[in-house]
Amino acid sequence: MYSYHESCPLTCIWHERIPGVLFFIMSTKGIVIGVVAIVLIAIIGYFIYSNVKKTEETSTQNPEQQTAATSTPPVQGQEVKVGTGKEAILGTEVTVEYVGKLPDGTIFDSSQVQGKPLTFVLGSPGIIPGFQIGVRGMKEGGERIIAIPPELGYGTQQNGPIPPNSTLIFELKLLTVEESSSTPVTP
Repeated sequence: MYSYHESCPLTCIWHERIPGVLFFIMSTKGIVIGVVAIVLIAIIGYFIYSNVKKTEETSTQNPEQQTAATSTPPVQGQEVKVGTGKEAILGTEVTVEYVGKLPDGTIFDSSQVQGKPLTFVLGSPGIIPGFQIGVRGMKEGGERIIAIPPELGYGTQQNGPIPPNSTLIFELKLLTVEESSSTPVTP
């Protein structure tokens, strides 16, 4: 049944079975199974690593960013005219003509009333996040209508004629996109 070997103080069945195990490992079938096992372990490891990395990136955001990323409705947009010029990306200086309306159609602001288009660095403070998100990705000459949820607009604050918790509708026309020397802040 079990044999005793002087080199093994306990009765050890492995001494009798090692030649069979080595033969299986050295066979073509054993090598293929080993390679498949290693590949599967690598793939599973990659997916686990990717998920851990995403979790770490999410946990390094401040609580406001986490809340915004998980519970804020997105800015809705509809292209009226696709532009053909330079694209508005984070850090570029953009010039925009706009009309801001409430859902009932009441105009609360426009670049025409202000007497000039709005120029700002995309990603810089001072412009509501939803407006910046809505402009991002447009190309010069493009026109877009965006709907900004209250969380990315003025939220629970009354702002002039804009009531608290208002969805904001903007008609946008991107006039120019220029390089900027300012450092943007992610909206």
